[in-house]
Amino acid sequence: MTALKNDAPANAALMTGFILAGIGAIGFAGKAIIVKLAYRYGVDAVTLIMYRMLFALPFFIIMVWWSGRDKEPLNRRDWLGVIGLGFSGYYLSSMLDFMGLQYITASLERLILYLTPTMVMALNWILKGRRITMPEILAALVSYAGALLVFGVELRLVPGTGTALGAFLVFLSTCTYAVYLFYSGEFVKRLGSLRLVGLATAVACFCCIVQFLILRPLSAAVVAPEVLWLSALNGTLCTALPVLLMMMGVERLGPDLTSQVGMIGPLATIGMGIVFLGEPFTPSLAAGTVLVMVGIYMFTRTRR
Repeated sequence: MTALKNDAPANAALMTGFILAGIGAIGFAGKAIIVKLAYRYGVDAVTLIMYRMLFALPFFIIMVWWSGRDKEPLNRRDWLGVIGLGFSGYYLSSMLDFMGLQYITASLERLILYLTPTMVMALNWILKGRRITMPEILAALVSYAGALLVFGVELRLVPGTGTALGAFLVFLSTCTYAVYLFYSGEFVKRLGSLRLVGLATAVACFCCIVQFLILRPLSAAVVAPEVLWLSALNGTLCTALPVLLMMMGVERLGPDLTSQVGMIGPLATIGMGIVFLGEPFTPSLAAGTVLVMVGIYMFTRTRR
């Protein structure tokens, strides 16, 4: 009985971590749905991502302030690292993702983004000479087979160059975010995960706003009211809040278990795509999704 009482706080922390990480994963999954809905009102990617980051920016500023209390100020090297990581991991990655979503379904987009761990593995091999094992190669092949299966089906349903271009842009988004993950380890140790994420995303927010001011006239900011409401939801419930929830999940579960809870993301995207966007659910989509998720699960277990 005493042992059960002693385990109760640990079990409660685990359950809380599962809930937080699960909600965060679903929040991230909703981003593609909201973007696809907003595109129906004739807005372009530059304007849409500007509004998303504009609504998210106050939350990231608060996050930076909260996590930086009683901490030493950043030195020049820290700032250069934060700017580089924010540009690659959040600005460039998000911009490419938004552009790709103009051409492909939310389901395919989420499956391609889910291949990020394999890109990190490739960077470790190319830049650090880390040996890739056969189980890792097998897991990566399973994942890419699933993504290619869904891509092939979508390519047949929507012939032309649009699907290939969209998939390529989202794949580039995956690569740029992998660069962020690859280089962020050192800065996480120096600054802390929450402070780094807050700073990097704030940098990305400023980049997206400046990009809009350079590339578009101010009149382009006049959009349908629905776009504003969708952007507000995207910036809060699908951007700022999931970042915080996932960080809280990592604190309770650790990064490995949190990443496995994140497997609910592709399923949530597919479900919401069917309900809100009318995207088809086919046996090929189901098979491809299972392959991607199984491959990434194999991959994360092998890396551990």
